[in-house]
Amino acid sequence: MKANDRGRGARNLDVAQLQRLAEFRFSSAALFAREPGGIGADGPAQPAISDVACVGGMPEGTAPTIANVAERMLLKHNSTVELVDRTIAQGLLRRVGDEADHRRFCCALRLKEKRILAKLAEFHTRELEQTGPELVRALDGIVRATRHDARQAARLAMRNANRRGAATGDRTKQRRKAVAR
Repeated sequence: MKANDRGRGARNLDVAQLQRLAEFRFSSAALFAREPGGIGADGPAQPAISDVACVGGMPEGTAPTIANVAERMLLKHNSTVELVDRTIAQGLLRRVGDEADHRRFCCALRLKEKRILAKLAEFHTRELEQTGPELVRALDGIVRATRHDARQAARLAMRNANRRGAATGDRTKQRRKAVAR
């Protein structure tokens, strides 16, 4: 967007859409912020649990390097380095050499953390079964509103195009009459 284009064609703030998006964001974030009993009190803090869950849930074929963990956690590289260092200091992860590239290291789970992740996966699956319909409703509301807005915009564009076409046709008729005289 060019500097002089700011504000041109910008839509008005749709408060209802903003509220729907905020509700979905809250519902989905709250789902994974909850912890089963026994993990939070005497176990690792939430950022460490997220870090461990990210390493344990890395997609097949993706090495749990700092760069990949940062990408998956939506964090900056330096923030991820600090988080991984703290998690390693807590004994939740360990560093292992990357077999594909000896210049970097990967994060690996310890046996205790595999048990924690199994407990988390079971807990979050039950939570998702309970809150899933709410998340689906929130997402469906966003999608329906977006489709509705797109249909309205298309109708308005068509109406304006028809008006422009009618106005252009009238001018053409007037010019023809003027030339014929």
